[in-house]
Amino acid sequence: MNTLPTSAFDLPDRLSSKADPALIAGDEQHFAALAECLEQSIAEVSGQLDAARRAPGGMGRHAMDRDTEIHRLTARLRTLRRFGLDLCLGHMVSADDPEPLYIGRLGLTDSSGRRLLVDWRSPAAEPFFGATHGNPMGLTSRRRYRWTGGRISDYWDEVFTADGLEHHAALDDQSAFIASLGSNRSPRMRDVLGTIQADQDAIIRASSRGALVVDGGPGTGKTVVALHRSAYLLHSDPRLGHRRGGVLFVGPHRPYLSYVSDVLPSLGEEGVQTCILRDLVAEGAAAGIEADPEVARLKSSAALVGAIEKAVRFYEEPPAKGMTVTTHWSDIPLSAGEWAVAFDAAEPGTAHNEARDQVWEELLTILMDKHEGDVSPDLLRKSLRQNRELRTAFDRAWPLLEATDLVGDLWTVPAYLRMCAPWLTPDEVRTLQRAEAQAWTVSDLPLLDAARQRLGDPETARRQVRHKAALAAQREQMTRVVDTLIEAVSNSGADGDDGEGLVTMLRGEDAKVSLVDESELAVADPDLLAGPFAHIVVDEAQELTDAEWQMLLLRCPSRSFTIVGDRAQARHGFTESWQERLERVGLDRIEMASLSINYRTPEEIMAEAEPVIRAALPDANVPTSIRSSGVPVVHGAVTELESVLDTWLAAHADGIACVIGDPAFRATSRVRSLTPELSKGLEFDLVVLVDPEKFGQGVEGAVDHYVAMTRATQQLVVLTG
Repeated sequence: MNTLPTSAFDLPDRLSSKADPALIAGDEQHFAALAECLEQSIAEVSGQLDAARRAPGGMGRHAMDRDTEIHRLTARLRTLRRFGLDLCLGHMVSADDPEPLYIGRLGLTDSSGRRLLVDWRSPAAEPFFGATHGNPMGLTSRRRYRWTGGRISDYWDEVFTADGLEHHAALDDQSAFIASLGSNRSPRMRDVLGTIQADQDAIIRASSRGALVVDGGPGTGKTVVALHRSAYLLHSDPRLGHRRGGVLFVGPHRPYLSYVSDVLPSLGEEGVQTCILRDLVAEGAAAGIEADPEVARLKSSAALVGAIEKAVRFYEEPPAKGMTVTTHWSDIPLSAGEWAVAFDAAEPGTAHNEARDQVWEELLTILMDKHEGDVSPDLLRKSLRQNRELRTAFDRAWPLLEATDLVGDLWTVPAYLRMCAPWLTPDEVRTLQRAEAQAWTVSDLPLLDAARQRLGDPETARRQVRHKAALAAQREQMTRVVDTLIEAVSNSGADGDDGEGLVTMLRGEDAKVSLVDESELAVADPDLLAGPFAHIVVDEAQELTDAEWQMLLLRCPSRSFTIVGDRAQARHGFTESWQERLERVGLDRIEMASLSINYRTPEEIMAEAEPVIRAALPDANVPTSIRSSGVPVVHGAVTELESVLDTWLAAHADGIACVIGDPAFRATSRVRSLTPELSKGLEFDLVVLVDPEKFGQGVEGAVDHYVAMTRATQQLVVLTG
C-alpha cells in the first residue's frame, strides 16, 4: 500500500499556484480520513479472509459459497494493498450539495458510516464521467487528479456554472484529458479511468441486453471502452454475476492481452476471463495459418461448422438388424426397433459421449424387462454389462468419439465430407482434402470447437464409468462391512431398543451411502473458457469469420455481447454493415454506438494515414483527431533505422517505440518489433514503418499500412528501401 507522507500533494514548482491551501485544504483533510480508513479496511478484510480460510470446507453449495467469499475477499484485499490514496480518481460538486463527492476505484465507508469513496461503477458516480457543458448532469464543478508514485503530481478543475468558479485553479475543461494523451507509453496500457470521456462513459454504462456494437476508427478509445465496460457490467448488472456465468473478454492476439493485462485489476475487477480465440481450443496453441486462401474461405463458413452435427449423427444411428443376447440363464432377443428405442433415450442437448451412458442403461433395462427366469436383477444386470458380444455391438453402434478424429476424417475421407456437407461441389471437396488429417490450422479451430462441444470429452465419459464402478465397489465393500457389524451386534446378545435401533440403522441405504467416500474419486479441472458466459466482449471483432463467431455463440446462450471494432480495419474486407454481418451469424437485438473522435493519433499522422485507407476503402470511418503533436511525419531510407532509433532513445528517457515490418529487427526493452497484424490494438510513442509498400496489395495491404501508421501517439517515421 502507498502510504501518505506529510501531504497527498507533490506538485512541481511550476504548479506552485495550485498548492495554495485555499485550493487543496479540503482534499488534504479528506485524504487523511481516507488513509485511516484504508488502514482499518485492510486489517478488517485480512481478518475476514483469515476467518473464511479457517472455516470448515463443507460440501456442495456451502463449499462453493465459501470459495466465492474467499475469492471476493482476496481480490478486495489485493486492490486495497495495490493502491493507496490513489484509489481516488477525483471529486465532483453538485448544485444540491456543496460537499464534494469523491470517486474511487472502489467504494469505501469509514467506521461511522461516512462515505469516503463512491465506486466509479455506481450510478452516483456517473456525472463524474458523463457531465458536459451541454449537459452538466447537476454538477457545478469536477476535479480530476494525476497520481505519480502514490502522490498527486497535478490536478485539473472543470466548472459548469458560475457558482463553480469559487476556489478553482485550472479552468481548462480538457486539460486533464489532453495531458494524459501526451504522456509516454509503457509496455502496459496506462491507467485512463480518471479521464474517461462522456461519449465513452455512455457506452460503458449501456444495457447488456442484446448485442451492442461499438464502431470507431483508430484512437477513438474502443479498447478503453471494452475493458471498462467489462468491469462495469460484472459489478453492476445482477444478470451477469459470477454465478450466472460471468463475463468473457476476447482480444485479437497475445501481445494485446499482455498490453491490457493490468487494466481490469486496476479497476478492482479480477473476475473477467480473458483470452484470444486460439485459447478456446486445445489445438489452438500450435495451429498454423491456412496456406491456401480457398481452403481458408471454405472453412470460414458457418454452414461447414453446422455440418459437425451431421458428422456426429452418423455415429448415433441404431443397428438396422437385431441380435440375440446370450446369458447364463437364457437367450434374449433384441430387435432393431428396441435398439432404436434405446437410442431415443438420450436426453436432448446431451453431448454424444455423455449420452452414451444413458443409451447403454436403457438398453440394459430393455433386456432385463424381456428376460424370463428367476434370477437376481443385480446379478442379471452385471452379467449383461459383461457380455462381450453386446458390448462390442454397442461400441460399434454408439462409439466414444474424439473431436480430432471426427474433424480429421472430414479432410481425409471425401465420401464422409460429401455426406456431411452435401452443398460442397466435387472440386471444393477435393480442395479441402489433405494428406495429414490432424495438421491443424487456425481455420480448423471452429470445427474442432463445435465437435468438442457436440461430442463432449470422451475422457469425461470414461471417468464417469470409472466413477460409477468405484462407487459400486465401495458400496459393495461397505455392504459387507455392515453385514459384519450387524452379525456382531446380533451375536453380542444386545437387547433392548439400542441394539435393535443400531441394526435398523445399519441396514438402511442411507447409512451405506454415507459411508462411501466420494472425495477419493478423481475430478477433472474445470475448463474456465468452456462457458456458458452471461456476456462476451469481443475487441477487434471485424476480423472474426462466420465460423469463429460460432465459437462465441456456443458460449453465450443469452446472446449478450459487446462487439468492438472498425470495419475499415478488417484485413480481409468488410463490405456488409454490422447489422447484416451479425444477423447472418445468428445475433439479433443489435444496437449501434459510434466513436468518431481520435484521442490518440496526432493530426499530422492522420493527415497521411487517411489517404492510405481511402484509396482502398473510400467510405472508411476515419475519425477526427483532436490534437496536434507539432511533429511532422518523417520519411527516410531503410538504412537509417538504427540512427532513427538511437536519436529517439537518446532524446527520450521514457516511452516505448515499435518497429513494424522488419522481421529481422531484434526487439529491446524499449523498442518492440511487430508485424502490422500483431500491432493492432496497441500504441507506441514512436512508430517506425519499414517498407510499408511490402505489407501487401489490395484491401489487406492498405489496412495493414493504415493500422501500423495509427499506432503512433507522438511520432511516425516511414522508411523505404
